Parts: sequence; C-alpha cells; structure tokens
Amino acid sequence: MQLTARQLNRATLDRQSLLHRTSADAVTAVRNAVAVQAQSPASPFIGLWNRVAGFDPADLDAAFASGRIVRGNPVRMTLHAVAADDYRTFREATEPSLYAAKLGGRIAEAGLSAAEAAVHAAAIVEFAAEVRTARECEAWLAERLGPELAKGVWPGIRQYAPLLRTVNGGPWGFSEKVHYTAAADLPVLGDREAADKALQELVLRYLAGFGPASAADVAIFAQVQRGRAKMAIAALGDRLAVFQGPNGETLHDLPEAALPDPETPAPARLMAMWDNVFLAYVDRSRTIPPEIRTTVIRNNGDVLPMVLVDGLAAGLWRVTEAGIEATVWRPVPDDAWAALDVEARALTAFLADREPEVYRRYQHWWKRLPEGETVVLAARLGLPRTPLRDGRSPP
Repeated sequence: MQLTARQLNRATLDRQSLLHRTSADAVTAVRNAVAVQAQSPASPFIGLWNRVAGFDPADLDAAFASGRIVRGNPVRMTLHAVAADDYRTFREATEPSLYAAKLGGRIAEAGLSAAEAAVHAAAIVEFAAEVRTARECEAWLAERLGPELAKGVWPGIRQYAPLLRTVNGGPWGFSEKVHYTAAADLPVLGDREAADKALQELVLRYLAGFGPASAADVAIFAQVQRGRAKMAIAALGDRLAVFQGPNGETLHDLPEAALPDPETPAPARLMAMWDNVFLAYVDRSRTIPPEIRTTVIRNNGDVLPMVLVDGLAAGLWRVTEAGIEATVWRPVPDDAWAALDVEARALTAFLADREPEVYRRYQHWWKRLPEGETVVLAARLGLPRTPLRDGRSPP
C-alpha cells in the first residue's frame, strides 16, 4: 500500500495528539509523544499544553519532582523529557553513538582515550548518586585529572554519562545553574548486544508515536547509525507492517496502528521550540514545507516556535508587548486566524504565571527573517488582531 504525504502528515499529528488534545495525565502524554524536546525548560510544558486538554503545568512539575518524568539526553544527543521507565531503554539504544561522539574528538585532543573517559564517566555517575552541581562534578574530576585536563574533557563526559538534570528552580523548574543526579535505573553501557536489543524496543516506541516511518527516520530521531536502525527493523520482522511512501520509499509501522482519514481537519497550533513533530524525520516536509524550512530552522540548529496550520508549519510566533505575534509565509485562511486567536489567548493565560515573555532570548532571529504577513493576535490587550503592513512588529 502506498501512502500519500497527507496521510503521513495526519498519522503523525494523530499519534502526537495534535489532531485532538488528549485527556491523558502528564506521564502518559509524554510517553505517547515518545520524547518531548527539553532544550529549553519551557518547551515540555508548551509541548504538553498543545497536546493535553486542560493541561495543568503543576502536573508536569510534580512528575519531574517525583522522578516519574526525567530530563536527560536519551535520544538525539539533546535534552528531552521522557517517562522514567523509558529512559534506560532509550539511553542503552543510543549508547554507541554517544560513546563515539562524546568520548572522541575533543577528549582525545585533550589527552584522554575514549576508554579512559568512559571509566571516569562511570565514576562520576557514582559521585552523582546524590544531587551535584555542575561545578561540583567538574571539581571532582579536576582532583583526579588536574584542572586543565578536566576542563577539556568534562563537556564530553557529562554528555556521555547517564546524568539527569534535576529540578532546582526557575519558572519551569530548571534554572541555568545545572544540577545533576544519576539515573535511578542505570543503563548498561559499552554492551553492543544490550544496545541492539534496546534499539529494537526504541523502534517500536518510535513507530507508535511517529509511524509510519523509514529506517532513516529512526536513525535521525535516535541519532544512531542508519545501519543499526536497519538491523533493528530487520530483527523485528513480521512484528512490523510495511508500506510505501509517496516517493516509493519503504516505511514501517505497527500493524495495529491507525491511519486517520487524510481529510481529517488539523487544528491550528502555536508550537513549542524544537518540537519533535518537526524533527523526527529525515524528510522534514512531512510537517515543514521545504520553501520555509531554512526560515523556521536557523543555521545554528535553533528550531523556532512555529505556527501550525492545516498540519503544516506556516510561520513563527513570538511574544511582544502587544500580544502573541505570528509571522507567516504561507496563506492562512480567516478561520485559521480565528483559531490562532483562541490559541493565543489560552497560551497567554498559560504563560502568565510562569514566563510571559517565553523564548525572549531567541528573538534576535526576527531581525533576519524575510518579510511575511505579520499579525498580532488578540491575546494580551484584548484587541482585534492587527496586521502590520510592513511585515514587522514594533521592537
């Protein structure tokens, strides 16, 4: 069976609770999303706000505080929020990639072999059996390696070691002063058999949240070698269904997974930065039209907060003094603008007690954006939405 691009788009939105908000609790919602991007502490909260009806941020606060949801780098070598009982599997699955990427290069140049660095990483996990600050961890390492070598190898070791970020303040629970603790259920490291078995489980979890998808998609989401992704899919055999993509590519899925009607309406959304709905595939045109990809994803990797219209990125949003401002480079019909007004009002209320000017540090990008249609949504001042004729808002 050959699937169309629209079928794939609607399948992704459905599994990511973006066709209809779910009533799930925070832990279940994170598990259903597989892994929620958490490079910015605000993003998991906005990510769940987009996915959960009546989402209360206190529910995610409580899940982080209790350890039912953890923040670390189990997939794609970047910070994600995942259900605690998924962390070990995901981290074992991606261990070979982390070992190669984080314990080579700069560490080798500093004068420490990857094998030696792995020993120190295991030791620092023991040190972090209780909560430690980043400064304490680096000082501990300096006592063993000397200050200069420790400074050179600490960035790689802290990214390789299974260390979790701990709640320590800030509007979203995590401040800029990083605190670490070791994972409660420590993954097995340096064991290729364990890694390959875990990758099979990660494939199943990934397809549940993002399928149908290819081996290349699995590899890009997990940041593992494409060959390993192919081997994991082959090992799963008839546990997976096989489809053809729009260009004849081989796609895999769970046999029981539903494929919604491609004509199902997709509601407008104001998405979090780095949301995985935009990053989970090698071909990002599933949710980002190619003509605006380099506008909404900057050359340094910043994935700006996008406006989602009819299941596809149409532009970007930010908070201004007047309200939530949307700049779009694709046509947005009036009913979608009306829906975005509703979303903007709700998001403004959601942010009010936490960080009303969320993502402010990334607004320098707006100076570099091409001209588009810019609209201040009826959010903060209760005014009708107002197009800005010059394509820009006041600074």
